Amino acid sequence: MKKFKIYEKRPRANNQIRVPEVKVIDAEGKDLGVMKTHEALKISQAAGLDLIEVGPSSRPPVVKIMDFGKYMYQKSKKGNQKKSVAQEVKGIKIGFQTSIHDLEVRAKQADKFLKKGHRVSIILKLKGREKSKGNVGAEKLNHFLEFITEIHEIESPIKRGPMGFTVTIKPN
Repeated sequence: MKKFKIYEKRPRANNQIRVPEVKVIDAEGKDLGVMKTHEALKISQAAGLDLIEVGPSSRPPVVKIMDFGKYMYQKSKKGNQKKSVAQEVKGIKIGFQTSIHDLEVRAKQADKFLKKGHRVSIILKLKGREKSKGNVGAEKLNHFLEFITEIHEIESPIKRGPMGFTVTIKPN
């Protein structure tokens, strides 16, 4: 089976910009205003830099005078930062009949997740007649939240679902 190369869309630069007018930002970040594309290209070439289209969807398109390689490097760095900052949601499941010691063990596990910066989704599973006991499950979840020693904030309040109760907490 033939493997295809993944095409990465790159911003237009220099002579690839085909619009009549552009809004220009220079290398220091100052706004030079709206001007003809060929004038902006002359300014960038005089400075020994490239004219890069950074805002193609706006009217007129926004272009920046800077080195193309430097721009692509900064763009890839931003992409890597977004990937590393993404928080993972860790799940902890407890039952209605779970003993106090087991709740303490699960609370320590939640503390570890919160210390690492993850959000924690706590699920209280109910079986059979436990589902008909009303809000006793919510009280059990609140009791479990008291065991968690790490400073946290409740992201989504306690909700009742078809299988039990859930709550999501995040580190503070």
